[in-house]
Amino acid sequence: MKIEEIKSRILEEILKTEKQIVAYEELTKPIAPNDAIGRVSRMDAINNKSVNDASLRQAKSKLASLNRIHEKFDSDDFGLCLKCKQPIPVERIVIRPESLHCVNCAR
Repeated sequence: MKIEEIKSRILEEILKTEKQIVAYEELTKPIAPNDAIGRVSRMDAINNKSVNDASLRQAKSKLASLNRIHEKFDSDDFGLCLKCKQPIPVERIVIRPESLHCVNCAR
């Protein structure tokens, strides 16, 4: 896979993650106590909110990693593991473009 294809894949992933963050932010808005949704439904809504909060945190973390990689596009560090400085396999970058470490260092 060419470097341009990898860059394109990372940019697509950034856009997708930004859209996910917007959707999660909408889902994690507080539930007004005066909304008449019933006690059980309110408990479900609160539970769903906590799950969506966790997904939002994960998406923001992924976006931060993707942005770090995006900043490295034109540097010599692009595609290198932050820990061991060895090349990250292209397959890993394609599958998990937010990866900052090789498989061995990510363990």
